[in-house]
Amino acid sequence: MSDKNKDSSSRKFSSQVVDGVEHAPSRAMLRAVGFGDEDFKKPQIGIASTWSMVTPCNMHINKLAEEVNRGVDAANGKGIIYGTITVSDGISMGTEGMKYSLVSREVIADSIESVSGCMGHDGIIAIGGCDKNMPGCLMGMARLNRPSIFIYGGTIQPGKNHTDIISVFEAVGGHANGRVSDIELKQIEETAIPGAGSCGGMYTANTMASAIEALGMSLPNSSAQDAISAEKVDDCLLAGEAIMELLRKDIKPSDIMTRAAFENAIKVVIVLGGSTNAVLHLLAIAHTIGVDLSLDDFTRIGQDTPVLADLRPSGKYLMSELIKIGGIQPLMKMMLDRGMLDGSCITVTGKTLAENLKDVKPYPAGQEIIQDFDKPIKSESHLVILRGNLAPQGAVAKLTGKEGLSFTGTARVFNSEEETLKGILDGTVVSGDVLVIRYEGPKGAPGMREMLSPTSAIMGKGLGKDVALVTDGRFSGGSHGFVVGHITPEAIEGGPIGIVENGDKITIDAQRHEVQLHLSDEEIAVRMAAWKKPAPRYTRGVLAKYAKTVSSASEGAVTDKYL
Repeated sequence: MSDKNKDSSSRKFSSQVVDGVEHAPSRAMLRAVGFGDEDFKKPQIGIASTWSMVTPCNMHINKLAEEVNRGVDAANGKGIIYGTITVSDGISMGTEGMKYSLVSREVIADSIESVSGCMGHDGIIAIGGCDKNMPGCLMGMARLNRPSIFIYGGTIQPGKNHTDIISVFEAVGGHANGRVSDIELKQIEETAIPGAGSCGGMYTANTMASAIEALGMSLPNSSAQDAISAEKVDDCLLAGEAIMELLRKDIKPSDIMTRAAFENAIKVVIVLGGSTNAVLHLLAIAHTIGVDLSLDDFTRIGQDTPVLADLRPSGKYLMSELIKIGGIQPLMKMMLDRGMLDGSCITVTGKTLAENLKDVKPYPAGQEIIQDFDKPIKSESHLVILRGNLAPQGAVAKLTGKEGLSFTGTARVFNSEEETLKGILDGTVVSGDVLVIRYEGPKGAPGMREMLSPTSAIMGKGLGKDVALVTDGRFSGGSHGFVVGHITPEAIEGGPIGIVENGDKITIDAQRHEVQLHLSDEEIAVRMAAWKKPAPRYTRGVLAKYAKTVSSASEGAVTDKYL
């Protein structure tokens, strides 16, 4: 077989695998999976599918992968579908299994890098539908830095009576408080999740899908389409043509995910009132692609960026309702017109962000989901980076202002999420408490579990404005209330959160960006000297490996930072 063909310039990787007499064995094996003579001359596109029946977020993605494959073939490429994993935060929440959630982000990145790197794929299209597989997909594509596109699997429809998964979690707390009956709890359980798609509010999945679109790594509107819709099928088909254009122009993730693009993404996340997990994931993606991004950038950008979207969990509306009025494209056009976004950033369309937004129509008159700039929900970011003697290296809070701007209370200390949930449900936790949940960080848990069960139980019991919560773990995008996560250094690393005692006074001040433990420096030093590092909870397997290699949450909790 000749090494020369018309697509050689865009086949820099696959040609090394299939061209020439010496690669006849490779071609022989590929013939068995459907390659013909002409296919060996085409650019090969790895289609990374996160399909799985472990969660409704991803249960339809196999069908979307097939549509992507059709789109690639129609554009004269050769698509190759392969699988990577996903886990379900919503199902594992509050259990030991949730420790694998953030770990799965690294496994997904590793697997995409491994498969497409090994097989010589010239380009990559990845489809994700749940919290960790989206940043995991981007990190895998960033490591290889070959022309790439991300496709969002899409959002779920609302459940009966405008319910969603957070409704179920909060009903558990309501049940413990006697406000929700056994029958009512079962009815919510049976009807809140009607089918395929990611959790319906501006939780982590929809937050990250929006951030990725703002980064320029998905096609326009990919973040704002229902999981089961003609628009999502079109998104998949169009990706085939778009990836071939990226190959022709040799536009790679490093050309798209620039410093300016990350700032665009942060601004869009803030305006939408997005999840605290966006901080963790954007730091990780930036590290992977080689862009210098830090917690301080979120503070700087947040000072001039308002919250405009009235979306759950702290707001009223669901993503499916935002989709009906146009998604995030009109919002980005509004932001661009005000000079808030850098329109010169290149995107996976091969065009700039400004070119993509040029003909976008405004939201319909009278809509109430996206507020005007002169009447924001909050005049500056809800993602507040806090520092102080309880979090010397930083912490992340999601405060919309509805919770108040400061909270001072008495520490009630728990060494695990399970202990905390029990204390909330059995009445141990009372008004005025600051719940301290520690040893739940990236290394300590290990895996940095999300505290959705405790925060939802607090809301369900009617304590949302009466207690606060601080943790070296993190929060689901569905969490709301006076909550502070990502406390660094974490407890297992000797952070001050490890020496807090019941009855200590703690203040969280969003205006001053502080989280303070009311102890003298001398008392802190005495307690730190007496603190003993606990034995690791895992000594074998993926959780043990993760604990050994993971960086601080303030650095994105990546596993290749110090290699």
